[in-house]
Amino acid sequence: MQADLFGVAYPPGLAALRGFALAEAEALLAVIGQVSAVAPFRNMVTPGGHAMSAAMTNAGLGWVTDRKGYRYTAEDPESGARWPDLPEVLVGLGARAGAAAGFAGFTPDGCLINRYDVGAKMGLHQDINEGDMSAPIVSVSLGAPAVFLFGGLKRSDPVMKIVVEHGDVVVWGGPARLAYHGVMPVKAGVRYNLTLRKAL
Repeated sequence: MQADLFGVAYPPGLAALRGFALAEAEALLAVIGQVSAVAPFRNMVTPGGHAMSAAMTNAGLGWVTDRKGYRYTAEDPESGARWPDLPEVLVGLGARAGAAAGFAGFTPDGCLINRYDVGAKMGLHQDINEGDMSAPIVSVSLGAPAVFLFGGLKRSDPVMKIVVEHGDVVVWGGPARLAYHGVMPVKAGVRYNLTLRKAL
């Protein structure tokens, strides 16, 4: 187990980098504005027909969900245009955060951007649509705080609660790569989450 600055112990493969993205927060928020101006946030629908409470958009290779299933696409299915390019500030941040968490050589090719308004949440799930499972997931929190849920390789495994605040980065990979995770309902304000992935 590894522990963060607050003495919280995390399972192997999971790291919480407190304040890691603070210095770049303004640039990251500007990127979110630029991306969403081209590919607006939307509440995607699951294959079962349920609208997700967190609104989403993408840069680089984009993760989408609809009646056809979960998958990565180079094009925005709503517009038919390519998703906005993945900005270098995100590529560099992902690489540095991956290395700081023990995953040197990580180079993301896609970023799923989530917007959580009050009450929005993310149920427990695994990230299983990526082509390279040896690469970690790098999750950047901006704006309002939230409670990140992190469990085990089974949905029924115990779940730990990690409070994530503006500028925090959570990274998981290796033995934790397929762990179930989610986000409790946001209580106030707006939270943005940038999840950097190696999609292909």
